[in-house]
Amino acid sequence: MIPVNHKKSAIMLLLIGSLIASGSSFAFKKVGVTSFQFLKVMPGARSTAMGEAYASLATGSDAMFWNPAMLTQKDRFSASISDVDWFLDTGQRAFSASYSHYGTWAIGVMGMYADYGEIEVTTVEQLKPLSDGYNPGLTGEVINPGANVLGLAVARMLTNKFAFGVTAKLATENMDVKQKSVLMFDGGIYYNTDWRSIQLAATLRHFGPEVEYYDKSYPLPQTMNIGISAYLFSPGENLFFTTTNQALLFAFDIVQPRDYDQQYNFGLEYAFSDFLFARAGYKLNYDTAGICLGFGLKYKMFKIDYSFNDYGEYLGNINRFSLGFEF
Repeated sequence: MIPVNHKKSAIMLLLIGSLIASGSSFAFKKVGVTSFQFLKVMPGARSTAMGEAYASLATGSDAMFWNPAMLTQKDRFSASISDVDWFLDTGQRAFSASYSHYGTWAIGVMGMYADYGEIEVTTVEQLKPLSDGYNPGLTGEVINPGANVLGLAVARMLTNKFAFGVTAKLATENMDVKQKSVLMFDGGIYYNTDWRSIQLAATLRHFGPEVEYYDKSYPLPQTMNIGISAYLFSPGENLFFTTTNQALLFAFDIVQPRDYDQQYNFGLEYAFSDFLFARAGYKLNYDTAGICLGFGLKYKMFKIDYSFNDYGEYLGNINRFSLGFEF
């Protein structure tokens, strides 16, 4: 007879293998162009420092952006804000708040605003020589396009190990000459294997109708993540050895975007006394994204996080900052 512990180990290995295999075989109907591209820019310094390998790690209000099922994992109220200066004078601001009732059910809200910066209007009619040069078509008018999304989520634990969650989001993109709004949904599941700290999760984000511009329509940037995470060492359950005040967390996500090949995200987080955190990640099979780094500080109910992302020679680097609190 196989010992119970060995049976459990075999089941966990089979489950993990099946999860990874399913992520490799799952595919959307791929398209070359998707709408509402601002939804791809993810907020939060902790998640982006860990290479966005976050489907099975997001907790508290941060889960609003990654996996609503994870809202149930902390019995408390939490909130966070984040800020990032994106490429070419664009930027993003985001906030989230959530409440979990004894880890049985949870609710959350989120908002995100994308600022596309100022754009000087040009017309063909204004293309003309001037006494001191040439007018490239400038009319003197300046527009400020942008986009925003507001969301409401509910989540529930079905057992002491399994949870699911759903988020309804209303997204609007205003390009001055045209404005479009779409109702979309995120869905997520979470499973705590209760074996050596291994957690599994799957999410589907930005599920909704196509967005029509004039005579053409484009699908939303639907994305599926399948994630696994575990502590390599920690004071509690872990894969290798137990420590007193240090921990090393590993996470891996398989990502299926609607408009690109399958991608892979890797993340690590080192924690000292649950106070100081150092993070690193890597994103595989992306055009430009690669190395991710960051750190965090946590004191009582407050936390501050920073992340650095390298987008190559031409796009440069991106810095994110996040503030959060829990009680």
